[in-house]
Amino acid sequence: MVPARLAGGSRIGRLLTERARLGDAPLLSDRTGRVVTFAAVERARKRLASACAERGVGPGSGVLLRPRDILEYATGFFALLGAGMVVVPLDPAAPAEELGRLAGIAGPAALLGDGLELSPRKGPPRPPEGSAGVFLCTSGTTGTPKGVYLDEDRLLHVAGQVCSHHGITAGEKGLCLLPLYHVNAEVVGLLSSLLGGAELVVEERFHRTGFWELVEREEITWINAAPAILAVLASTAGPQAPPARVRFARSASAPLAAGTMRQFEEKTGIRVLESYGMTEAASMITANPLGAGRPGSVGLAVGAEVRVVEGPHRVASGEVGRVQVRGPGVIAGYAVGGGADAIDADGWLETNDLGYLDQEGFLYLVGRSDDVINRGGEKVYPREVEEVLMASRELAAAVVVGEPHPILGGVPVAYVVPARLDGSLGGLVARLERRCRSELSSYKRPSEIHVVEALPVGPTGKVRRREVTPSLLRAAR
Repeated sequence: MVPARLAGGSRIGRLLTERARLGDAPLLSDRTGRVVTFAAVERARKRLASACAERGVGPGSGVLLRPRDILEYATGFFALLGAGMVVVPLDPAAPAEELGRLAGIAGPAALLGDGLELSPRKGPPRPPEGSAGVFLCTSGTTGTPKGVYLDEDRLLHVAGQVCSHHGITAGEKGLCLLPLYHVNAEVVGLLSSLLGGAELVVEERFHRTGFWELVEREEITWINAAPAILAVLASTAGPQAPPARVRFARSASAPLAAGTMRQFEEKTGIRVLESYGMTEAASMITANPLGAGRPGSVGLAVGAEVRVVEGPHRVASGEVGRVQVRGPGVIAGYAVGGGADAIDADGWLETNDLGYLDQEGFLYLVGRSDDVINRGGEKVYPREVEEVLMASRELAAAVVVGEPHPILGGVPVAYVVPARLDGSLGGLVARLERRCRSELSSYKRPSEIHVVEALPVGPTGKVRRREVTPSLLRAAR
């Protein structure tokens, strides 16, 4: 139960105070055995609230978050929110130039660094938002930075939905394999654990070696991961037996190929729960039901509304159109940048994703509106082609992009990463071409299939499509 916000107070601050009654119960831990208790986080909140007051950093002010130690990072995130601040999370490994760019967009009043030391920053901060929250920058597919401010009401609404849907309660112990400066780890990992009175093991980076030993030793009950991680685990040796306590592995942050899901489930005995979210909606929008998911679907709406439209009208079940969302977790507008038409007067947000709803309300995504390839007037959705390619267990990753064509305008071209780089690639391209011929209409088939050692990806494993160009082939030579 989340306490209501009182005048001038923070709901998350009162939640931390309430959870401090759990005393030495662990809220956070890492693979080395270090633990941060609920009581310790509350003490950190009090210290930071005092430090902010002493330095003239008032409630609602932005504070850059950049500790290099992962437990300090997570503790600082909770403590700043609880002290009524607007957290501006930053990649601790980011260069100084990126720090400067983000500071220019967010206008923070202070920086919280190593040792949870608070340092005032030069320059005028932006006017306080008036509520604790998180300020994140997202570029989407345009590359133009947009500032997204998520107040604590939105954050707690979505965290509460995660707890209800995933069953995050006291006694649960999650394993978060996603970076803490992204909304998924912050809401689905950190805040849902706080809200549910559960423990979360945080990992600075994914380690393939010793992964299943960690899961067994820590008695993990659920895993928060990205498709790239599940693909690695699906293509390597699995656990000797299904981990006793793991209820599910959650997949988010990028599309999950149905073939990868099947391979992971077969190898590990763990069900995969695929979901869909975005920064502008405080993370989760849809998720598959536990034990009743549909491969290829990102699930049913959870605490939000989803519709698919073409122009101003909804489309029929099964027809592809633009995906729009609204709900208590969705922003009313961008804090910085963003098109004025991204959110309409009724609160519907244009996601720039394309997809369809089936008769039961399950959402299926086919790609981004920017990624659709127009091949001589025929529309090619890259995800459909990628799903066919990834059904081959010879691949670890695949991406399909449009490349210019003098007559057709554009053609799909595939870049694939083999599951093994051990010299056994003879005939791989021919086998993939046969698969495409048997499962895809002629206009959807890649005009070329290139084998590369790796694809450019972001921190959560999502492929950076704009960087997938023929230059990858030159780099591989």
